[in-house]
Amino acid sequence: MDTIASLFSFITTPVSWVIVQFHSLYGAIFGPDTGWAWGLSIVSLVVLIRICLIPLFVKQIKSTRNMQVLQPKMKAIQERYKNDKQRQSEEMMKLYKETGTNPLSSCLPILVQSPFFFALYHVLSAIASGKQIGFINQGLLDSARQAHIFGAPLAAKFTDGSAKVASLSASVTDVRVITAIMIVLMSASQFYTQRQLMTKNVDLTVKTPYMQQQKMLMYIFPVIFAVTGINFPVGVLVYWLTTNVWTMGQQMFVINQNPTPGSKAQDAYLQRLLKGITAHSDIRSRRKRNVVRAIVAKGPDRNDNERRFMTGLAKAGLAAQADGTVIKSDTAAVEAESGGAAKRQQPKRQTKAKRQSAATHSGTDASTQATDSEVRGDAAKTSLQKKSEPQDTTSKPAGKPAAGSARQAKPGQRKGQQRPKHPSKK
Repeated sequence: MDTIASLFSFITTPVSWVIVQFHSLYGAIFGPDTGWAWGLSIVSLVVLIRICLIPLFVKQIKSTRNMQVLQPKMKAIQERYKNDKQRQSEEMMKLYKETGTNPLSSCLPILVQSPFFFALYHVLSAIASGKQIGFINQGLLDSARQAHIFGAPLAAKFTDGSAKVASLSASVTDVRVITAIMIVLMSASQFYTQRQLMTKNVDLTVKTPYMQQQKMLMYIFPVIFAVTGINFPVGVLVYWLTTNVWTMGQQMFVINQNPTPGSKAQDAYLQRLLKGITAHSDIRSRRKRNVVRAIVAKGPDRNDNERRFMTGLAKAGLAAQADGTVIKSDTAAVEAESGGAAKRQQPKRQTKAKRQSAATHSGTDASTQATDSEVRGDAAKTSLQKKSEPQDTTSKPAGKPAAGSARQAKPGQRKGQQRPKHPSKK
């Protein structure tokens, strides 16, 4: 333990100094020996560290989104060079370099925060052991050992025995109840933080192994906190719970104000933005103008959320400009109501049965016309023949058909001269 403490001595001393400064401030308000003074000192230490980590947090968000976008390309590289690991690594590094993505950026806040966590852990362990460390002298050591948070000493742990807890002027029941509640809250806040990231701030149109990995972490991290939390002093649990709550709030702000493209959070954000724009017919914030300008620049590459946003602007009689502003446009409203720009109407495609029926009908009409012309020609020839032949004045017996006359019609057959059949129907 002393060896590990010596390794983190470069950060233990600054951490102890920051705690002492905050303790002097809150001690003047709540009393130097109270749990409020020491507890708020730890909380203030967390807030200070997290404020310093905001630039890294922004970089983490950008890296995480870039990794989500690159997942399909990374998967293609892995499948293409699955038998050549060296070439696969070279192509991955080339892809990272071209897109400016650093896979380690998503872990930077945790990596940077880890030394402060271990430093605080050793400071509280030294207090529990009655050892002076950093800027915490004997007087501050005695004050910290007397401080309790809801009956649990700052240096007590869930696994401590009754003798050690009694030396800190507390009971085992109080310590275990308070530590159990804090461990549950710590795990629940971690689970909710990861869950809102997966359900609200993930591009649902891209299904990648990265999403499955994040889903697994949503269940793994709370279990890790629950198992390891029983070995943390109460002060460390206060530190870690405050860190999780800060992360949860910070992520909620990012999801509401700068959501991932294609996610549910982006749809909700654009609907809020649309409501504000239509109410004032103007965009008053520079950040919002940048959002609109980015959507306009995408053109046909917009996702479904962005298309709905542009359609909503058009229905309200507004048109987004390339600089992120909006102007009134009656044309946009008319096009939105009519379903977009007027398109040339195409004739409806007929069914196969209708096409066959139309073809048969046209063929029948042509056959009928040809037959009529042939009949008229035959009738003309017959009339000429009758004029050229002498008339036979011999009377013929009644009831018998004359020679050369039309044959007697059969039942169901039309009487008189029959039209010749069309060649195509023979």
